[in-house]
Amino acid sequence: MKETLVIILTLVLGLFVAIEIAMRSLFGFGNPLTYIADEQIGYLLAPNQRTRRYGNRIEINQYSMRSEAIEQTPSSTLRVLLLGDSIANGGWWTAQNNTISSLIQGSLRATNPSNYQQIQVLNASANSWGPRNELAYLEKFGSFNAQVVVLIINTDDLFATAPTSLPVGRDRNYPDRKPPLALVEVLRNYIFKPQPIPELAAIHKEGGDRVGRNLEAIGKIQALTRQSNSQFLLVMTPLLREIGSPGSRDYEVKARQRLSEFTKTQQIAYIDFLPKFNTTKNPKTLYHDHIHLNLQGNQIVSEVIKQKLIDILKF
Repeated sequence: MKETLVIILTLVLGLFVAIEIAMRSLFGFGNPLTYIADEQIGYLLAPNQRTRRYGNRIEINQYSMRSEAIEQTPSSTLRVLLLGDSIANGGWWTAQNNTISSLIQGSLRATNPSNYQQIQVLNASANSWGPRNELAYLEKFGSFNAQVVVLIINTDDLFATAPTSLPVGRDRNYPDRKPPLALVEVLRNYIFKPQPIPELAAIHKEGGDRVGRNLEAIGKIQALTRQSNSQFLLVMTPLLREIGSPGSRDYEVKARQRLSEFTKTQQIAYIDFLPKFNTTKNPKTLYHDHIHLNLQGNQIVSEVIKQKLIDILKF
């Protein structure tokens, strides 16, 4: 009887270990990216992390960027700083070398401009950041001597709320520590119902002219880039439902028009991908979901940005 019990326990333990190893090696559970709170920015990816999710490599450097570790910039380096949210970041569904920043970097290096020995495209981004988060990041860390600062936003970002650190350690998508087991992460993320954060309700109900506040933040980002003798490029990607008919909703059309007029008044170099995506026969082939781009979408966006960078830098 005891021998049977020992065998059963051994088999159960062996199965548990096998499942744990499989969840870690195949899906990356047990080693999620973690976040840290920041009073001004709201939250940042914790610096110096490496992991794999669903086979996709993710690396976060010492400045909470989705980029390799960086050092002081030599004079012969072309550096571009990309600011953005999950579209720029790429999330767990995008391998490191398939992010917009990595694709631009590879494409620029392929052009081999003779006056630069090294080309870096840095990726300062995090899920659900808006223009005010990105402005706060730039205010805290600076532009890293980048010749060009590129801000990538989407239509929803025009309505983004003020930065907050409330989700850190409380929202399952923003953990502040590693779980003890991969199984714990799976249960927490996919089995148990997430607990709401009551204080977030006030943030989400932010009143007044949200679009105006975010346009103001974009203007301040432009001003900071000018102070550091950098060029500024603003990029807008649409939501999937905006493409084709019936197109953007009325409030989105108005917000987009305000942005367009703002870029003209402020003389901001601006790329709106809605017209280009509207020429695509099957826009769904560009998207991972209703808002985030897949590799094909990233390739289109990165190529257009690269060409614009070449025009700006004149090489």
